[in-house]
Amino acid sequence: MPLEIDTAMRLSTVLLFLIMGSLSFAQSRFDDVTITETHLTDHVYMLEGSGGNIGLIIGEDGALLIDDQFAPLADKIKAKVKELNDGPIAYVANTHWHGDHTGGNETFGTEGATIIAHKNVRERMSTEYTRGDRVVPPSPAGALPVITYGEDLQLYFSGVELHAIHVDHAHTDGDAFIWMPKENVLHMGDCFFNKRFPYIDLNSGGSVNGAIDAVSAALLMVDEQTQIIPGHGPMANKADLEAYLHMLKDIRTRVNAFITMGKGLEGVDVSVVVEGYEELAWGFINSERLVEIFYNSLSTE
Repeated sequence: MPLEIDTAMRLSTVLLFLIMGSLSFAQSRFDDVTITETHLTDHVYMLEGSGGNIGLIIGEDGALLIDDQFAPLADKIKAKVKELNDGPIAYVANTHWHGDHTGGNETFGTEGATIIAHKNVRERMSTEYTRGDRVVPPSPAGALPVITYGEDLQLYFSGVELHAIHVDHAHTDGDAFIWMPKENVLHMGDCFFNKRFPYIDLNSGGSVNGAIDAVSAALLMVDEQTQIIPGHGPMANKADLEAYLHMLKDIRTRVNAFITMGKGLEGVDVSVVVEGYEELAWGFINSERLVEIFYNSLSTE
C-alpha cells in the first residue's frame, strides 16, 4: 500500500475515533443528570436538570414547557412531565436561543409540540455562527420556532394565562419574560442568574445597560408573593431580584469609573470591581470574565 494512502487511512481512523469519543463524552456528561421538580401552583412547576431552568404548565390541555435544556435530556424531561401529566407536550416557549434552553426543541417539535419564541430566536437559530475557533451550523429545521412574535404574545393554556414579553438587548437580542399574572409566576430566562454573576452575550445583541433595564422592568411586575424562575440558580422572590439588580448596578458603576479614568481593559483592577461579590463567580463566568463583559459592553455604549 503506498505510504500516502496508508497515512490518509490512519488519519481518517484517528479522526473517526476522536469524533466518536467526542459524541460519547457529550452524551455521557448527561447520564447522571436527574430532572427534579418544584411545585409552584396547581398548574405550574419548575424543572431542574442541566442547563436553563424549565417552566412547566400542566392541565387538561396537556403540558407546556418554557425552555427545554440540552438535546440529550429530552427523554428524561419527557419522563418527568409524564409523571405529572398524561397529556401531550403541546407547546414549547423559548426565552432565548441558547442551546441549554433550546436543545430539546427538535425532539419536542418533531413529536408534535408547537415551538414559540421571539423572532430573533428563530433568526439566530437559523444562522451559522462562530464560537471561538469553531463554526456552529444552523439548528435543524425541526428545532426552529414555528410561531414568532415581535413585542409580545398571549397564550391561554389549561386555564393559565401566559404573556411572552420581549425585553430588548438584555442577555441577548431575543429575550422574553414569560409572565403568568393569575399564577403570580414569572420566568425570566437568562435575564436573571439568581445568586450568580450574569452572562451577557454581547455577540448575540446583549448589553449591560439592557440587562439592567430588563431587571428593572421585571421588578415593576412582581410583588413580595411572586415566584420567580431564574434562567439559572434556585427559585427566587422579589428580594432576590432586587439584590441581583443592586449587584448589576454596582458592578456597572465600578467598571465605568475605570473607563472614565481612561483605563483599558488590562488596567481595570478586577478585585476592586468584584469586591463583596466574589461568591457569585461560577464556572463559566468568573470574576475576570465578568469584568471583560462589562468593560466591552460599557466602553462601546
